[in-house]
Amino acid sequence: MAEHIRKCVDDQGYTLEKNCPICGKETILPRPPKFSLPDKYASLRRESKKTGLQEKGLF
Repeated sequence: MAEHIRKCVDDQGYTLEKNCPICGKETILPRPPKFSLPDKYASLRRESKKTGLQEKGLF
């Protein structure tokens, strides 16, 4: 069975372990959300991205 790379949420480090070797907390699998053509959250994601760019002065 193949090992997947895992990420610690606290210290943003990557590892193959189920627990972070630095802080000892449980790690997660950093995978993108599944693609869906009728995406019901697309408008919220675009609005959030637009707001973030406006705060940085890039939009």
